Amino acid sequence: MSWLSGPLIFVLAVFVIAIILVNKWIRVVPQQSAYVVERWGKFHVVLEPGLRFVVPFVDRVAYRHNLREIPLDVPSQICITKDNTQLQVDGILYFQVTDPRLASYGSSNYVVAITQLAQTTLRSVIGRMELDRTFEERDHINAQVVEALDQAAARWGVKVLRYEIKDLTPPKEILHAMQAQITAEREKRAVIAASEGKKQEAINLAVGAREAAIAQSEGVKQSEINTAQGQAQAILAIAEANAKAIRQVAEAISSPGGMNAVNLKVAEQYVAAFGNLAKTNNTLIVPSNLADLGTLVTAATTMFKTHG
Repeated sequence: MSWLSGPLIFVLAVFVIAIILVNKWIRVVPQQSAYVVERWGKFHVVLEPGLRFVVPFVDRVAYRHNLREIPLDVPSQICITKDNTQLQVDGILYFQVTDPRLASYGSSNYVVAITQLAQTTLRSVIGRMELDRTFEERDHINAQVVEALDQAAARWGVKVLRYEIKDLTPPKEILHAMQAQITAEREKRAVIAASEGKKQEAINLAVGAREAAIAQSEGVKQSEINTAQGQAQAILAIAEANAKAIRQVAEAISSPGGMNAVNLKVAEQYVAAFGNLAKTNNTLIVPSNLADLGTLVTAATTMFKTHG
């Protein structure tokens, strides 16, 4: 048993040493990760994701980096605006390691460096703005912080992707003043809206009255036009009737026996006229020469013949 125990112990020792050597020799790098390997304390190589091999007891994995996008909560701080107002600002920063070698040797702690630089840059940007602009230009503040951080972080192998302001909190006194200003502004808009409504109402009433007056005048105008047209048509109808009557009289005169009828009619009217003249006075008026009656009839007959 003592003879077997020695080789067994040797085999076990060799097996343990082999396991240790394999563990030191083989490295499995996860996806979206990078290992920085040093040889004899000096940078040697960056191991990419997958199965990788190193020299045991010579190479050492000095740094392990996560290559995914990393959110970093920037602690809140007090910033002074251009109009000397204190403003508590809280933000979050997103960055990504792009160069594992620079991230390992460019800075002793790139996370702390980015955080401090984000705070100082934010104080500088807000210090150039008035309080009201800080609430309106968050995107501008975020862009300037990212620009300043990206230039500095390039030396650390880090890419700053974006910065977002989470909260902007002014002092309570400023908040009360801002709330009062907002209330006054809303009341002002309400008064303006009411006055605009009254103005529009007056305009609508005036426009309605104007349109009603125009419609009424158009009605009167159309009525007068219709009356004039009716009168013109009536005159035209009377004139046409008179013309028709005259034509009929002329035709009757031209027909056989028509002239005799005219002579008789003239004589009747002559006699009737003397009769009416005699009735207007108590004195009886008699023609001085009864023969004039025949002469008058003959003259009238001659006139009709001439016009015919």
